[in-house]
Amino acid sequence: MKSLKLSDIFPFLKWMRLVNKDTLRADVFAGLTGAVIVLPQGVAFATIAGLPPEYGLYTAMVTPIIAALFGSSYHLVSGPTTAISIVVFSTLSSYAEPGSPEFIRLALTLTFLAGVYQLSFGLARLGSLVNFVSHTVVIGFTAGAAILIASSQMKNISGIHIPKGESFLHTWLDLFKDFDQFNPYVFTIALVTLVTAILVKKFLPKFPNLLAGMIVGSLVALYFNQFTDGIALVGKIPAQLPPLSRPEFSFETIRMLAPQAFAVALLGLIEAVSISRAVATKSGQRIDANQEFIGQGMSNIFGSFFSSYAGSGSFTRSGINYDAGARTPMSAIFAAIFLMGIVLLIAPLTAYLPIAAMGGVILLVAYNLVDFHHIKTTLRLSRSESAILLTTFFATLFLELEFAIYLGVLLSLVFFLAKTSTPAIPTLAFDEPPGTPGRKLVSIDIKPVKQCPQLKIIRIDMSIYFGSVNHIQNRIGKIVENERIYHILIEASGINFIDLAGAEAMASENERLKKLGGGLYFVGLKPSVYEFAAKSGFIRHIGADHFFDSKTHAFRSIIRRLDPKICETCNARVFEECP
Repeated sequence: MKSLKLSDIFPFLKWMRLVNKDTLRADVFAGLTGAVIVLPQGVAFATIAGLPPEYGLYTAMVTPIIAALFGSSYHLVSGPTTAISIVVFSTLSSYAEPGSPEFIRLALTLTFLAGVYQLSFGLARLGSLVNFVSHTVVIGFTAGAAILIASSQMKNISGIHIPKGESFLHTWLDLFKDFDQFNPYVFTIALVTLVTAILVKKFLPKFPNLLAGMIVGSLVALYFNQFTDGIALVGKIPAQLPPLSRPEFSFETIRMLAPQAFAVALLGLIEAVSISRAVATKSGQRIDANQEFIGQGMSNIFGSFFSSYAGSGSFTRSGINYDAGARTPMSAIFAAIFLMGIVLLIAPLTAYLPIAAMGGVILLVAYNLVDFHHIKTTLRLSRSESAILLTTFFATLFLELEFAIYLGVLLSLVFFLAKTSTPAIPTLAFDEPPGTPGRKLVSIDIKPVKQCPQLKIIRIDMSIYFGSVNHIQNRIGKIVENERIYHILIEASGINFIDLAGAEAMASENERLKKLGGGLYFVGLKPSVYEFAAKSGFIRHIGADHFFDSKTHAFRSIIRRLDPKICETCNARVFEECP
């Protein structure tokens, strides 16, 4: 058994050795950039989640530090994200009034439970499960969430009153029905904020465009105050560090939130691992998904006791962190520390921030959520991925958000299982006549060549497991029934594993072929697959003389078992060993 190292418990000990004067200088600069970027984002995301603005900033202070210390990525920056924020709002708004003390308490409990799920998955070494969930699920969900977020801000940028908790369709019906309430001053503030942010991003890409938009929007609101009293303000954010908090641990609350917390945990893990891997392809780092699960779980558990709501990896902030020259996870820690200092200095200024300006910023955030390139490519190239994308997208718009996540993940797994349950099983034959140097086996679909009338050579390109055995048995059955060939050699180099159901099915096929005077043979099994076959009794049951290390040995052995009368009249002569 592998001995447990201290660095396995405290993974930051591994990358701490990389820290020096040069990396610290680079990480400080990247951290400062990240702090300025997350300031407006934190306020906006908390607004989306239905929480007071300061909770988004608290999350951006606490979550990145813990995730950096216990995760595996050098560049991933965790904190509040748009997708999880909309799920938090959707989940809790039916239980409590957004922004109320009860809503905040439930948000903290949801965060704690999501963290427990994530930590449990990491400790159970289930990180590879993310590989089976298509990233298209996240693309479809975030595209749908973007439209929901934009819809939720219509009341803030138009001045039209919309009752709380209205669905996507009812929101737009209310907008058309009560359009006479439209406030042009409020709309202009939002529009100026949005346009400013877009122009700054285009012409001054290194300048924090969302912050610039908020400042210009606030100045316009100060001017418009003399013409209208309908401009609502965000209000003053407390100039303090994250205060201690306590999630609610009553059995009733935990039972109520446990299913939704699972959806939050799942979405957070898919986001974090996908983003960390995307950045790692640029940096050349190898990501440990299990450790990433642990880091995300620890950050949410810890954060729930420091007034932070559920967070995950941020694609925007992680990408900017890498582009800014970050070298180690210290950059995320510096970003959190700088944010603390900025909040202590400028938090009172949020008293002048109009909600309409915040709405304009959130509209831009929502637009940036939609991955148009990926959506266009998916719809053009893949039917199955398109089905996953569209199903998740429409489920997000019209169903419960957590159900949309489950549906997308379930559909992703169904397509994965459908694909692996029908492995390609090409027929092989030699590409050149006997005696030709370097001849090899090729698929007869690629090159129509002569085949032996008594021995069928097939290759199975995926694993033999409970999901694929029916397809494999049908293929063998067709060979027997249609071609009357009873000796079948499986070229097994492409088989990654055989489970018990697969072993039993293959043993059953061998028995059926034996009764017909033939047999089932295997050549080129991988050592790990051969080891399992030996331990499970599969080799003993079929017979060790049915398993071969080389094709030459296999052909010599099997040809001796063929019907010599048929061989005498055969003109194919495909093997060197043919009489």
